[in-house]
Amino acid sequence: MARSPRHGSASRARRRRLPLRYLLPVLVLTALMAMLMLRGYVHSEILADHRVRPPAATDQVPKEILEGDPVIDTRDGTPSTLSVPDRRLVLTFDDGPDPEWTPKVLEVLKKHDAHAVFFITGTMASRYPDLVQRMVDEGHEIGLHTFNHPDLSYQSQARIDWELSQNQLALAGAAGIRTSIFRPPYSSFSAAMDNKSWPVTDYIGSRGYLTVLNDADTEDWKRPGVDAIVRAATPKGGEGAIVLMHDSGGDRSQTVAALDRFLPDLAAQGYEFDNLTEALGAPSAHTEVAGLEAVKGKAWIVLVQASEHITAVLTVGLAVIGVLVFSRFGLMLLLSGIHARRVRKKNFRWGPRGPVTEPVSVLVPAYNEAKCIENTVRSLMASDHPVEVIVIDDGSSDGTARIVENLRLPNVRVVRQLNAGKPAALNRGVANARYDLIVMMDGDTVFEPSTVRELVQPFADPSVGAVAGNAKVGNKDSLIGAWQHIEYVMGFNLDRRMYDVLRCMPTIPGAVGAFRRTALERVGGMSDDTLAEDTDITMAMHRDGWRVVYAENARAWTEAPESVQQLWSQRYRWSYGTMQAIWKHRKALVEKGPSGRFGRVGLPFVSLFMVVAPLLAPLIDVFLLYGLIFGPTGKTIGAWLGVLAIQAVCAAYAFRLDKERMTHLISLPLQQILYRQLMYVVLLQSWITALTGGRLRWQKLRRTGVVGAPPPEASMPGQRTYGADERRPVG
Repeated sequence: MARSPRHGSASRARRRRLPLRYLLPVLVLTALMAMLMLRGYVHSEILADHRVRPPAATDQVPKEILEGDPVIDTRDGTPSTLSVPDRRLVLTFDDGPDPEWTPKVLEVLKKHDAHAVFFITGTMASRYPDLVQRMVDEGHEIGLHTFNHPDLSYQSQARIDWELSQNQLALAGAAGIRTSIFRPPYSSFSAAMDNKSWPVTDYIGSRGYLTVLNDADTEDWKRPGVDAIVRAATPKGGEGAIVLMHDSGGDRSQTVAALDRFLPDLAAQGYEFDNLTEALGAPSAHTEVAGLEAVKGKAWIVLVQASEHITAVLTVGLAVIGVLVFSRFGLMLLLSGIHARRVRKKNFRWGPRGPVTEPVSVLVPAYNEAKCIENTVRSLMASDHPVEVIVIDDGSSDGTARIVENLRLPNVRVVRQLNAGKPAALNRGVANARYDLIVMMDGDTVFEPSTVRELVQPFADPSVGAVAGNAKVGNKDSLIGAWQHIEYVMGFNLDRRMYDVLRCMPTIPGAVGAFRRTALERVGGMSDDTLAEDTDITMAMHRDGWRVVYAENARAWTEAPESVQQLWSQRYRWSYGTMQAIWKHRKALVEKGPSGRFGRVGLPFVSLFMVVAPLLAPLIDVFLLYGLIFGPTGKTIGAWLGVLAIQAVCAAYAFRLDKERMTHLISLPLQQILYRQLMYVVLLQSWITALTGGRLRWQKLRRTGVVGAPPPEASMPGQRTYGADERRPVG
């Protein structure tokens, strides 16, 4: 049957539409990078040119300029110069505004009733617009000093226009005005004009600007001392002068002190301190802006301020993630080592009553596990510990239950129910279980012969209510599988050792965990309040006063997702479910007893290491990318390699503890670059779902059945075996 054109176009539109879970994180990361780049732009880290041209010949500079006065006017195409009248002093300050020194300069000027000219850069005006407005409000004049402070003799006319327009944009946004006076960066006296700088001055005049140089250069940027600055700023014989000083670019304490000294001295000699147009008797250089120009200026300032604040927050976030990452690494290395040494001692015993030999009920919740369920059940039949196996078929439509029944294996039962979700399936299994010790596993997992035995040994301690096993990736030959293998060994299992020592393990893995029936009953069984029923039940156990421990030798091999989509679905459920569990058990923070201990120790650890840290982790890569392109590339690469080296040490240590081959760590660098971004996007989507009040159902991953019989059992340090007389059949 042919598909209608309308149906086909709709299908293609759905395929072309970028899912929100991809689009939103991409937009967030793009916005963050844009804010970082804007911040870098206004901090002269991007597009800045710090070259300074050495002096050149002067034969092409008009004589009237070389021998003229400091104010150059080429607006009508005929070069001319202007000077300041006698007993007039025009104080000029370059490179500001500066948040520390400009206010101090303004205070001294206000104290002595003096006006000045501030030649501002666009970068500083964009960052500190309030200071520009204050200058205007207090009667000072504003001049342009370019946006990024480049030597304009190196720049094209297009770049010069851009520097001027951006400088005007910043001024319009900061104070709502334009200005017609300009001072080139690295300028000096008229006599210093040469064949490279003169064409720039001539061109800028054609754009409608007066170029303002100086009569007296205090060279205060060299910090020569207050006396030297005063001498350089004081005219001879009552002459008028334009004095060059700075209110930014370094320590300007000498400038402020010198200003406070010579202003009253010169005032006593009859000097007036005017801005430029006041001294020349000319119309103000300022023109108010309105309409679109004013809107663009204000929008620019808003964006720059936003970039400053956002970058500050990102920097704090980077510091937080740095502390979290290194703290976690340090704790994992220290506490996992303590855990391994403790449980691997030759005389180590979980409890006073010796090995646990009583039979165990193994629950296998299954929904459409036809490809995996036979391998799972047969691996349990090879167990060296007495077990009964209960497969709870949760409304499968692929014949999962029939496959198990057709195996006709002893001590294996099938319990059927309508599809109700994993928690309901597990509770149904508990209700049908014969024994007090209950092992729970997934339908895509296989156990080693010793797994059940190792998993239940901690119940020799009557305070232990639940045990977490060692879940491993069985399909680790693909790249995604290898990344998850690293994550399981380094992240999950090393974490569990750490949490065991701290007595606040947050999650018993659904693939391999064991429970005491009385503990399950006391906390109300498995709950469907969250998507992470394993995390939920574990937290409930802690709050009820039970110990939850980690059995490193209880290995289970599970089928990890083999596609990005499947991995996404799984981790989305995990991360969102973990957030739900944290919220559900939040009252533990203020309670007393075991619940309060878990609330004040376990919940902060889980929140910081499993929610906050993954959400902030991409900041490392954002700053890495920024540093590679715009920052100190060598230092950036060195810092990233340093973090990677620490991760590699932790991973190698974890692999050594688990007796895993180190060859799988080859993909670690790529995992840190790509895998972390995927986990970030998943967690971001989980946050969005949580904030919008969304809810997910128990999601089923597509299985391939590639995890067959368990691999040969590794010889683990401290592993114990039991004789036949310590076993008894089920029944």
